[in-house]
Amino acid sequence: MSQNKIVIAIDGYSSSGKSTMARDLARRIGYAYIDSGAMYRAVTLYAIRNGLVNADGKLNNDALIAALPDIRIDFHIDPESKKSHTFLNGEDVEKEIRGMEVSALVSPVAVIPEVRRQLVKLQQQYGIEKGIVMDGRDIGTTVFPDAEMKVFVNASPEVRARRRLLELQQKGQNVSYEEIHENIMERDRIDTTRKESPLRKAPDAIMLDNDNMTIPEQMDFLLNLFREKTSC
Repeated sequence: MSQNKIVIAIDGYSSSGKSTMARDLARRIGYAYIDSGAMYRAVTLYAIRNGLVNADGKLNNDALIAALPDIRIDFHIDPESKKSHTFLNGEDVEKEIRGMEVSALVSPVAVIPEVRRQLVKLQQQYGIEKGIVMDGRDIGTTVFPDAEMKVFVNASPEVRARRRLLELQQKGQNVSYEEIHENIMERDRIDTTRKESPLRKAPDAIMLDNDNMTIPEQMDFLLNLFREKTSC
């Protein structure tokens, strides 16, 4: 692949498939992959584990903000799967952060300005040397507004709910389609209306609506765009 390294920002709605395509693209072109959503999920898991969620299910925002200096998030390659795993204070939490308990709280965590600012700084450090693919909600608008390649992924809530249901069932989790669909709709509402870095398509991002696209078709789309952006 081209030696003209760039920053690739892939944004989109919850369960739109952006993480899978970002991870696969990074592997294909030899770039580093960072799942920014996993970072917010790790902070959410910390809040749950450390009693920062009140009895009524609401976050104790002040306590979580105060705890931010004690939260360390890293990524390491799993020797068996060869995939990047998320570590919270030295512990592999990749499986725990993907459950519905975390999914139900991650958007309220992500709207906290202090949380976003801290994680954005960390995310920007990853991109200093370029040669990186990062996916999330505000990568092309806030984290890397000057990214050379920006993609915004969209799919209908119904398609996203079906994909998420299959993913969780394959992991042995007993959840219903209705529960997932409701969670996705609520996350969309929170993500698009928050004051700090709301989810939106960057003006220079390429729209990828993958409702009716296969995974190979999506990868062809991304690879063609990558070649276009890195051609000299």
